[in-house]
Amino acid sequence: MSVRNDPGTGGAKRDEVQALTDYYKELYTKEQEKTEKLTKQIVTLEAENADLNYKLDKIRKSKLWKSIYPFRLAWSHTKNLFIRIKRYGNLRNLLAKVKSKQIEKKAYKTYGTMSLPDEEERKRQRETVFEKNIKFSILVPLYNTPENYLREMIESCIAQTYGNWELCLADGSSKDHEEVRSICSEYAGKDKRIIYKKLESNLGISGNTNECFKMTTGDYIGLFDHDDILHPCALYEYMKVICSEDADYIYCDETTFKGSSIDDMITLHFKPDFAIDNLRANNYICHFSVFKKELVEETGVFRSEFDGSQDHDMILRLTSRAKKIVHVPMILYYWRSHAGSVASDINAKTYAIDAAKNAVAAHLKACGFEGFEIESSRAFETIFRIRYRLTEKPLVSILIPNKDHLSDLKRCIESIQDKTSYENYEIIIIENNSETKEITDYYDTLRLLPNIKVVTYFGEFNYSKINNFGETFAKGKYLILLNNDTEVVTRTWIEEMLMYAQRDDVGAVGCMLYYGDYSIQHAGIVLGLGAHRTAGHSHYRMSKDNLGYMGRLCYAQNVSAVTGACMMTSKALYEEVNGLSEEFAVALNDVDYCLKLRAKGLLNVFTPFAELFHYESSSRGSDVKDPSDKNAERYNRESDLFREKWKEVLEKGDPYFNPNFSLDYSNFVLKGNPKSMVE
Repeated sequence: MSVRNDPGTGGAKRDEVQALTDYYKELYTKEQEKTEKLTKQIVTLEAENADLNYKLDKIRKSKLWKSIYPFRLAWSHTKNLFIRIKRYGNLRNLLAKVKSKQIEKKAYKTYGTMSLPDEEERKRQRETVFEKNIKFSILVPLYNTPENYLREMIESCIAQTYGNWELCLADGSSKDHEEVRSICSEYAGKDKRIIYKKLESNLGISGNTNECFKMTTGDYIGLFDHDDILHPCALYEYMKVICSEDADYIYCDETTFKGSSIDDMITLHFKPDFAIDNLRANNYICHFSVFKKELVEETGVFRSEFDGSQDHDMILRLTSRAKKIVHVPMILYYWRSHAGSVASDINAKTYAIDAAKNAVAAHLKACGFEGFEIESSRAFETIFRIRYRLTEKPLVSILIPNKDHLSDLKRCIESIQDKTSYENYEIIIIENNSETKEITDYYDTLRLLPNIKVVTYFGEFNYSKINNFGETFAKGKYLILLNNDTEVVTRTWIEEMLMYAQRDDVGAVGCMLYYGDYSIQHAGIVLGLGAHRTAGHSHYRMSKDNLGYMGRLCYAQNVSAVTGACMMTSKALYEEVNGLSEEFAVALNDVDYCLKLRAKGLLNVFTPFAELFHYESSSRGSDVKDPSDKNAERYNRESDLFREKWKEVLEKGDPYFNPNFSLDYSNFVLKGNPKSMVE
């Protein structure tokens, strides 16, 4: 059988194929050259690094280096003090932090000895009859525990106002610490709820705790460190949420203290409600974890390969199976800081850093993630940045509403073109009643580019309607709502947001936005924050160098909402919830959109690793600058509508913002007059 070639179309096709072949060969050659160049650079840097490490090692081993240790330590503390001051960015932020610390310091006793119930309250709690008869098994692995710490720990259990508990003590202490046995035997002889077992050898943190598990007869398990203290109302408060909410995993707020008094506090840790992305990056739950015994039977006991971060591993496994996780926003756990404790210095247990990374990695693999990377953040060695692998590289549609403001739009477009490493994107500019010839000419230039569309919306300005109109032209699987007064900082900004948006459990993803001076404009939105009690930005106007409350500016986390100035969401979800609600013409439409996603059971994520400038309000001015201004009137009207629409949600409070914080501040300041915890 012979094939006859068409001299017309056949030749053209051959030329087209040859052109494509030459094009791809050229691309391949360029990539090879780039790879060779990068390899040479890596080899050079590795050699330089090895040489520097050799020289540094020689210095560290020298007698002179060792002899000046006290001076180096003093300089280190001084330098760290200056670094901490610098992180506040300016005098205003520093003074705000000083004020916050003063409020916190005044609150120490309120959350410490003043929170302890008086005899009348103890009697009331002891006599409370709950609808469920729950027995708590409190597990405490012992190892060479100092006598005063051991006694205070046991006494704090005996002082519990809820009495149906057992204290399971597994003692792996060495032979020269026989006092641990005698003290425990003394208490066990007086109180049958205290069960003590001397182990033949020390089995490590996990092994000793697993021996405690074998002793349990309770319905719920509590994890308690051998040198810490429980608030006397801890089990009582946990019983309340077990009965009212059928909680099968409970945790509380905690404080770190030093010395002999719980009032001598170092830090107060007020936590969010359960947030899986926070937990993967940071074991914020920590103490005092109590959970249904059946969960352990499903997930398994402590695993010794994670010793040092065995709690993080266990919490990740337990919460992944729990049906109802409840956070009690009260300080019920006192974490003692002393030489050798992790509360004092993570370097006291350096192996805990690797163990924590391995624990998170094991959890992520169990959840089906592959190809991720885990690295320590600038905040703390065990607070992590997680880089998820993109499962695909779909088309992303960037929607940019615009009216005039040529310079803003140019800066935005050029920053996307020049600084975006992600290649598969399109830009859709939604023109809205521009009046200058210059912007029209610029549009004509942009239309020549294959990945930019300019579409026209003729109605009056309504941010929601404009974006909803623009979305109908989008071909991408994912959308980015982007203000025209933004500028890309991080080249991988799209990848950083897409790695979260690609997950089935995520609705919207927001990024870190800075003003031109690198002070923070957006780092996640808190419901109820601000004078209007609608929503506000956390860490507002803080310096880029700031770590945030408990390191929150250093890792990706769950938030109630993110700003529409730069928000990624899937096109399918956008259409499923009917896009932005058009009754919110300018304000709060982004928060409303995020809450619609949250109502569907989806998570919203803020990542600090996608960074942009946001020269806010340059195109329409401030909403609340002048109360008599029409913008302020509209903002008040939309605020009223928002508060009515989301009334129940606002009344419950933002789950990611602890109720002990004041809604008058964006930087996690305690309420001025915190109430007693037992009121």
